[in-house]
Amino acid sequence: MNARLQLALDQVDLHRALRAAREAVRAGDLILEVGTPLLKAEGLDAVRQLREAFPKSDIVCDAKTMDAGRLELEAAAKAGATWGTVLGVASDATIEECVEAGRNYGIRVLVDLLGCEDPVARAAFAAEAGADAVNVHCPIDEQVRGGDPFETLRAVRAAVSIPVTVAGGITAKTAPEAVEAGANVVIVGGAITKARDAESAAAAILEAMATGLPGESEMADRVSSEDGIRRIFMQVSTPNVSDAMHRAPGWHGLILTAPEARIAGRAVTCRTVPGDWAKPVEAIDTCEPGDVLVIDARGTPPAVWGELATHSAKNRGLAGVVVLGAIRDTRDIRALGLPVFARAVSSNAGEPKGFGEIGVTLRVEGIEVRPGDWIVGDADGVLVVPQAKAVEIANRAMYCLEAENRIRAEIQDGGETLAQVVDLYKWEKKVVGGDEDATQ
Repeated sequence: MNARLQLALDQVDLHRALRAAREAVRAGDLILEVGTPLLKAEGLDAVRQLREAFPKSDIVCDAKTMDAGRLELEAAAKAGATWGTVLGVASDATIEECVEAGRNYGIRVLVDLLGCEDPVARAAFAAEAGADAVNVHCPIDEQVRGGDPFETLRAVRAAVSIPVTVAGGITAKTAPEAVEAGANVVIVGGAITKARDAESAAAAILEAMATGLPGESEMADRVSSEDGIRRIFMQVSTPNVSDAMHRAPGWHGLILTAPEARIAGRAVTCRTVPGDWAKPVEAIDTCEPGDVLVIDARGTPPAVWGELATHSAKNRGLAGVVVLGAIRDTRDIRALGLPVFARAVSSNAGEPKGFGEIGVTLRVEGIEVRPGDWIVGDADGVLVVPQAKAVEIANRAMYCLEAENRIRAEIQDGGETLAQVVDLYKWEKKVVGGDEDATQ
């Protein structure tokens, strides 16, 4: 089966979408999709400009219609789209209305099975209603939690005879599986639009689809395992992780004994009082290789950590230590190489009296860390990722890094400023009521 490649343009800036499309189509014949974010941001003008720039291409208007099917399909067709999308979770009447409108206005109808409780049954209904194709869709918010669309794709493919498209984090590595599972059209977004060179990325996917052999991709594999989470957290920065967590704050302004180091591991927690180093040292014995020991020592001297404790922690295989208190022996700690973050440095320590607890929830400077949460740290600070969301946040952090890589390439290649590339002035928050302070 000769499957086609569809480029999903999901940016919110039309000039960036057009730039990516112009690069990508140099690789071959592509279907071009005005993705829902782009359509919401730029309106049907995005369809019109794509039609003007690519007069011979198939163009999808991904409106994800839920109501007013006739009106939305007519508008998409008149703007220049050859395909319009309606959600499978829409009413039967809306899907049937879209099909009728499609016939009247010469636009094909794609029913997106996103969110359908029984996608196979809904695909069968769509085919019976006269839809031109159905789309098996694993959305971004499920991809980052480890989902993929291929099992559903196989079931839908077996149930209908109309074309089936598939979307869901597909790259050159996974495109052959999409074709093997029965996709007539493979929809790819970020693996092309976030690549430094969209043409090369599209060419790699087209080759993989044609040969059936996985290709190389700039995009990282989405992860769900412990090792995968650690690998991504060691690749991204704490700013990437913060962005992935809706700009979540971390512990900042810490002293770092290994300034170029990154750490990522599960938290072992310890609470003590300034100067009492008994519980911190005892906590080392409860750690497993790869863990990060987090010590709440109230942020002030005397020291609760030093060279001998660091040596012990290194022998134990810890990934790093975060001391929200004071440390000493910093020159010796640097020589040992184990990353230690600290709130303060002090030459004097206290006595090992044994006050405190190990393995408890800590709340320090407004940030909560529980045993087993993920700790990610680098020169910009230390962040806590709740263990229940570690898969999602790791994958979202990688999305942030990949998006930055593309922006960086556009700045370097086009000579534009950051504000120009991301249309910063257009996206500034508008103040309701005029020039009043937005904080009031």
